[in-house]
Amino acid sequence: MRVFVTGGTGHSGSYIIPELIAAGHEVTGLARSDTAAATLSARGAKVRAGDLQDLDGLKEAAADSDGVIHVAHRQDLLPSGGVAAVAAAEVPIMLAYGEALTGTGKPLVVAGSIGSPGNEGILGRPATEDDPALPVGDEHKGTLRARNVVESAVIDLAERGVRSSVVRLANIAHSTTDSAGFLPTLIALAKDRGFAGYPGEGANRWNAVHSRDAASLFRLALEKGPAGKYWHAIGDGGIPFREIAEAIGSRLGVPAVSVPLDELMLPGHFGFLANVVTQSYPVSNLITRRTLGWEPAQPGLLAGLDNGHYFPGS
Repeated sequence: MRVFVTGGTGHSGSYIIPELIAAGHEVTGLARSDTAAATLSARGAKVRAGDLQDLDGLKEAAADSDGVIHVAHRQDLLPSGGVAAVAAAEVPIMLAYGEALTGTGKPLVVAGSIGSPGNEGILGRPATEDDPALPVGDEHKGTLRARNVVESAVIDLAERGVRSSVVRLANIAHSTTDSAGFLPTLIALAKDRGFAGYPGEGANRWNAVHSRDAASLFRLALEKGPAGKYWHAIGDGGIPFREIAEAIGSRLGVPAVSVPLDELMLPGHFGFLANVVTQSYPVSNLITRRTLGWEPAQPGLLAGLDNGHYFPGS
């Protein structure tokens, strides 16, 4: 299969491209710079010069392929407009893919967020693949909700003859190349503060996946995933936040400390992450495993902290 991939130089893409090539697919990656082109070539992919703002170019690339995996997003919009601006820029891209792929039955697999169906406080239970993205309105504001319009646009393409699906990525994607995700941020905070904090009792649950396992799920969704479906790239379905803090503290040699909920935003605690770390996101991957035959094979989050990458020299 000739596969067009965006985001091939990022954390997820660095695992997706080798996964596809090892399975016998021919990969073309989108590159907006000579450096990105060199990186894609080194990973065994062909190169298509362009960027996410060139909608005609994206339509042409999609039409020329047998399938599309889209994991890129407009990072440049984050400083000025935040996640909402990034999501707003994604919708025209999904519609462009739709124009190119309507009626073809070709697969379009797009990266989504595990937070899109809502946290435990909204659902009252672990999220499943059958839970749609929450509608966007005054009652559902927030950074995670900004992605919901994008996910809904992808799923709606199934009604137009596109084998579209969304791979909801875990809150924490870990690997030996993770340098800018949530886990490195928590580790950096613990180093700076001298303790690994957790909110209140730390019983709220977070999910995680190894990026290599996530890559295999993108491939399976591309190869055989039915249209209009959500898939859950989840290895660990719900680890108490306190256990994550304790694991980080143990490896840094600093204590794990409960931070009272009314102090989370104070200097020296979680700062801008205060509204995030209190959330609980337990998730099921049962439908994904049963339907696609996907089984996470890499170490879980707590074991992955011992891979030598997150704590060099420890």
